[in-house]
Amino acid sequence: MLGFLRKLHWLDYLILAVVIGFFGYIWYTIDGTLNYKWRWGQIPNYILRWHTGREEWFANLLLQGLSATIRISIYASILALIFGTILGIARCSANLTIRMLARTYLEFLRNIPPVVIVFIFFFFLSQQLIDALNLEVWARTIARQEDKGVWEFFFGDMRRFPSLISGVIVLALFESAFVGEIVRAGIQSISKGQREAARSIGMSRLQEMRYIVLPQAMKKVVPPLANQFISLIKDSSIISLISVQELTYKTVELVASTRLIFEAWITTAAFYFVLCFGLSMLFRRLERSS
Repeated sequence: MLGFLRKLHWLDYLILAVVIGFFGYIWYTIDGTLNYKWRWGQIPNYILRWHTGREEWFANLLLQGLSATIRISIYASILALIFGTILGIARCSANLTIRMLARTYLEFLRNIPPVVIVFIFFFFLSQQLIDALNLEVWARTIARQEDKGVWEFFFGDMRRFPSLISGVIVLALFESAFVGEIVRAGIQSISKGQREAARSIGMSRLQEMRYIVLPQAMKKVVPPLANQFISLIKDSSIISLISVQELTYKTVELVASTRLIFEAWITTAAFYFVLCFGLSMLFRRLERSS
């Protein structure tokens, strides 16, 4: 700790003092000017709470929302990686029609506000797919079963399963465009000489992509993909607008019912920060060790 402090420059101390002063001013404004009564003591009950009837701890609103956010982020990342890889390959296709379709999809997402995109995907694709597959009836059937522990571990409350799937699909389709651009850049970073060498030994374009280009490209795109995964976690708050009960949605519910405005939102910000910063440190360490 002392060694770390010795490395700090006077400018670091100045920046730290400015940051502390800024947050102190905000605290003074809220506590003094707004005459806000802090009630931090109630926040832990909305994270974990003791159930007197069952005599056990259970996850309350904020922890339920955090669990949903983690699930949605993991599943959406997997789908976004699959869709994005296909999109990235399509952007490098020799077929002009395929390239133009992939680019149209990308430009559509890049030039329309994310909120609008979320509503478009939800009403015109995600909700239609859920209705077509009759997922609501299936999820309610699972929810009535006694042996549903495995389902709830992976998907949470099965009564909310259609909402979870909607959020995953919408977020994956939105993020896949950015993943596609990352994959496209990785593919195009492979030198033409390697491709020509692959063709000279009789490889088809599919074999060239599978055995030569993609293995090298995916190694190069791991760091930006890790950053995109962290961005996806933060972007998941957008899907609260379509009533997906993730962390932001649960925070809105908590604020509406208790008026713990600043306590709830500061706690939510802390959850996002710990999750994203922890993953950032993990990915950085993995990148150094590879």
